[in-house]
Amino acid sequence: MTVDVTTEIVIGRPVGVVAAYAADPSNAPAWYQNITTVTWETSPPLQAGSQLAFSARFLGRHLAYIYEITDFVPGKRLVMRTAQGPFPMETTYTWQPAGDDSTRMTLRNRGEPAGFPRLAAPLMATAIRHANRKDLRKLRAVLQAR
Repeated sequence: MTVDVTTEIVIGRPVGVVAAYAADPSNAPAWYQNITTVTWETSPPLQAGSQLAFSARFLGRHLAYIYEITDFVPGKRLVMRTAQGPFPMETTYTWQPAGDDSTRMTLRNRGEPAGFPRLAAPLMATAIRHANRKDLRKLRAVLQAR
């Protein structure tokens, strides 16, 4: 069963500001509740082919995985994908103007759990949706406080 969760929020900051902050891997632990560290596996700057090692906690488990950037259009879209582990995942960020120097950010996670996690796909989708909403609210709070 495929998990496909899309969440969005309007942030009261210009697209350039939101996109630059959200696309910078070093900022991920500041606004993603479950991400503890991000380490560059390739040299910056961020571009298609860049690889980043993430450590996270999700549903009570420690996860370590490497995301590869598959598409990056600064200020528009960032797509990263991992194929390792029990839950291969693709994460997409998009940013669009939402009027009055605001930005609509969309966060999409999709993947195909294998083995045991496949049985838990509906639970995982609910947990991802809940976590994404919290993360986007935190991102908004961080950026609007600047």
